[in-house]
Amino acid sequence: MNESLNVDSAVIQQRRDNVFLILAGLFLGTLSMLNILGISRFIKLFSIGEVTFAVAVGVLPYPVTFLCTDLISELYGEKKARFMVWVGVILNIWLVFIIWLGGILPGFEEVNATGEYVKDAAGRLPIFFELRALTFGAVTASMIAYIVAQFTDVYMYHFWKRLTKGKHLWLRNNGSTLISQLVDTTAVILITHYGAGALPINPDQAVIPQLLIFIGSGYVFKLVIALLDTGPLYVAVNYLSKYLQIDPTEEHKDEVESEQQR
Repeated sequence: MNESLNVDSAVIQQRRDNVFLILAGLFLGTLSMLNILGISRFIKLFSIGEVTFAVAVGVLPYPVTFLCTDLISELYGEKKARFMVWVGVILNIWLVFIIWLGGILPGFEEVNATGEYVKDAAGRLPIFFELRALTFGAVTASMIAYIVAQFTDVYMYHFWKRLTKGKHLWLRNNGSTLISQLVDTTAVILITHYGAGALPINPDQAVIPQLLIFIGSGYVFKLVIALLDTGPLYVAVNYLSKYLQIDPTEEHKDEVESEQQR
């Protein structure tokens, strides 16, 4: 970090504010996008015999949110990471409110004699209301799963960081993400099915095996992405810790020194 010693403290603070804003913006923007896309479409990953593994399109950007929380946890600490998670909760509520409001205000869609919106030849409502129904189902599920999973991620990240005295970045990155994403995937699938009935379940087959396949598909996808982001996380932490003049292990130096004195 010697290369940055001559940089004015105000410049360093501005850098820290800007990087936090970028990471938080990426986190919150991704969160909004995945909740709107949600379960509007399922993507086939691969098939084994008659079993098809698929993930909702909203799952695709979700691993980015865990990378953002890990970077903020590493560089800015647990309080900042928790604050961002709570802002995400407020953002979810705001998103639901706007979509709800957009549905109750008068529009130009055709209605029948009973005041209901006229469906098209395929039996579908106007596109906004189809998206609105899917978003409500996805957000209800994801809000519960999001709160549990993101706080699990932040807690586990700092648990591993304290346990290793700030060493082994790969362990806290993967350990926290893999556990939290298992929690998230399981909660989203179960709530989406039992709470919103929005999964493409085949009524002619047993439900539990199908739910396990959805959980397994989503988790394996997130597992692969989480393992792949370890390299970029190391690069980002190495560069940003110098650029921002932040020592990610500083909070654990007193613990290490006290142990050495023993």
